[in-house]
Amino acid sequence: MLGPRRFLPSISLLCAFEAAARTGSVTAAARELNLTQSAVSRQIKLLEEQLEVELFHREKQTISVTPGGEAYAREIRAALRKIGTASLMLRANPLGGTLTLAILPTFGTRWLAPRLPQFLSHNPGITINLVTRLSYFDFRQDPVDAAIHFGGSDWPGGEMEKIRSETVVPACSPALRDQHGFQSAADLRNASLLHLTTRPDAWERWFALHGAPAQSVRGMLFDQFATAAQAAIAGLGVALLPEFLILEELETGRLVRALDLPMVSAEAYYLVWPADRAMHPPLLAFRQWLRTQASPEGE
Repeated sequence: MLGPRRFLPSISLLCAFEAAARTGSVTAAARELNLTQSAVSRQIKLLEEQLEVELFHREKQTISVTPGGEAYAREIRAALRKIGTASLMLRANPLGGTLTLAILPTFGTRWLAPRLPQFLSHNPGITINLVTRLSYFDFRQDPVDAAIHFGGSDWPGGEMEKIRSETVVPACSPALRDQHGFQSAADLRNASLLHLTTRPDAWERWFALHGAPAQSVRGMLFDQFATAAQAAIAGLGVALLPEFLILEELETGRLVRALDLPMVSAEAYYLVWPADRAMHPPLLAFRQWLRTQASPEGE
């Protein structure tokens, strides 16, 4: 239920206020909105009168946003962004069959994207928008319907469904493998180890699993699998990579297993969505389709 009308200012008033708060200038806000300075000043004054709150300190020809105005501006900025995104999505698909999905970059390009044509061919009324997110985010602040997440089976404020597990393998260039002649897990400590910032303890877990010292494991840091894989291909070191995401590189020989010592990750890939989007028809169709694509552990 919406609140009293007095607390629902018009978009024009909010846009004028947000622009002035962000730029710190009525002149800059007027230029951005293609209005006169007096028009922007008048809209801000009307908003203050409607809210019965002073939003700016005024001194001669300058303005500065009040602490309360700054907090209000942040909320209004997020709301305007959501309205703009919703309008763009509606324009792109007037029938409303849009699914905005946050994806992990490498999983999205290597696993999901090749399969999406099949989903779209079976659901011709649905449009999918993809955005990249590397970690947890707040569904209340981010206008997405669902996200593909790697980690544990928990997400604050979200419902989850498992997509698949994964097996990681130590991968490197053929030249690096031949150079070091790895024979045991402990031998990998003689090479440079490539780490993912999102999985800071992966190498420690791998060494412990295979009976090698797991302390003080150091090396280069990467924020995405794709760059870590490219670094491994270039011979910069050994990376722990999901086997199903590097099948092409393994088949072509650009990457090889430094040792045939896999590890099943404790975490898994999940589809996550906010509870209030659970019955969104495109999301329901996508969830049902994902179940047909689920793979056994590590495959």
